[in-house]
Amino acid sequence: MKLLLKLLSFPFSILFWLLFGLSIVVFHPVQWLCFNIFGYQAHKKSVDYLNFCLTRIQHILFVRYKIQINSNIPKNVPILIVSNHQSLFDIPPIIWFLRRYHPKFISKVELGKGIPSISYNLKHGGSILIDRNKPEEAVLSMSEFSKYLTKFNRSGVIFPEGTRSRTGVPKPFKPKGLTTLIENMPSGYILPVTINNSWKLQRFGFFPMPLGVKFEMTLHPSLKISEYKTEVLIEKVEEIITSKIDN
Repeated sequence: MKLLLKLLSFPFSILFWLLFGLSIVVFHPVQWLCFNIFGYQAHKKSVDYLNFCLTRIQHILFVRYKIQINSNIPKNVPILIVSNHQSLFDIPPIIWFLRRYHPKFISKVELGKGIPSISYNLKHGGSILIDRNKPEEAVLSMSEFSKYLTKFNRSGVIFPEGTRSRTGVPKPFKPKGLTTLIENMPSGYILPVTINNSWKLQRFGFFPMPLGVKFEMTLHPSLKISEYKTEVLIEKVEEIITSKIDN
């Protein structure tokens, strides 16, 4: 049965990647026009709808989404969305389902060029690109990023594991980046997020794409940064996130 499902996934995977590629190619000039002519809000809308498309075309693979909200997310405050990381397919649902909070990302510098739509958004949409080989510059960039989030009451997304888990088993948090963000955003809140089953979408790499994955994203109660010491807060957030990961 597993072999049959894998064989069936080949034609669906081809269709999925054709639509994925078409989406990012079509939205690239749309983003450019929105950003350069109409400004931030229009550009943000174009990014929102790009990621709506990227989530919905996964239904071709019979992907199902379960979004569980256990949080009364505060409004008009800066937020750090802290999540475990299982695959590249974690990102479109975060952007789409949390779009009202203007999520911005901390991404490696290599993603800032060469990828239609995605690279453009990372460079112009408020996210930051860091070079992991230059840790001092990365810390400075994250400090400025915190100030940006605070100034505009937007949200920053960080995956403290550093790299994605290829099996769903959580990796220990690397606290340095999260510590920098927390210490430079005392008026903000942390929104812990747990993602399950996303790793299965890349079980075979990028091809073929498995069928019938149930993507789950749980939003936990928000935590006010100023109410905790940094070390205690990071430990608490890690415990909350990992407690709901299905191994």
